[in-house]
Amino acid sequence: MNAPVLEEVLAGRAPGVLSLTVDQYHRMIELGILREGEATELIDGILVRKDRSDTGGNPMAHGPRHSLVLKRLLRQLQPVASHGYHLHPQLPVTLADMQEPEPDLAVVRGQAEDFLDRHPRSSDLLASIEVSDTTLDYDRTTKQRLYAQAGIVLYWIVNIPEGQIEVYERPIPAEGRYAVRKDFGRGQLVRLEIGNAAIEVPVDQVIPR
Repeated sequence: MNAPVLEEVLAGRAPGVLSLTVDQYHRMIELGILREGEATELIDGILVRKDRSDTGGNPMAHGPRHSLVLKRLLRQLQPVASHGYHLHPQLPVTLADMQEPEPDLAVVRGQAEDFLDRHPRSSDLLASIEVSDTTLDYDRTTKQRLYAQAGIVLYWIVNIPEGQIEVYERPIPAEGRYAVRKDFGRGQLVRLEIGNAAIEVPVDQVIPR
């Protein structure tokens, strides 16, 4: 989308953008200004379209490769249910007054029925996971900052182009980053620690060749 006014704002030659709160965002959906289920996120008070395309694909469409990786993740992480957690795929998580992203997958404490009246908050999340193809740089910067600021303990980037899963640990909220990054490639297992248990996820069973 061509939006020269945004370039002017960033250059300091135009007034600032009006930020939305999560409550205002929800109200826009209730009034039908935004369609329920539309692939949008509230990031820093700005509505951002969620890009789930494959490389070279239509950014407005959900790419089949992206979809397959998400389905494989859901299959591999399904055992979290026996440890008091559930999977929350491509749905909102409320992190702050002006932050409501939709990670490709979140591991959330409790049962789905516990969230009848609200979306999960940062304190409910064990992990946030993004499936990255066209959005790799964005997920390593903006999304990492967002999740680290919220104090989410664990952040995974499933890096399709490079065939690896990047695991970010030990959030530093004041700096908007994670202190530790570990990369797991083909032939390796990624461990999701849940209390005294662990779920082992083979990278090869998540990212297709």
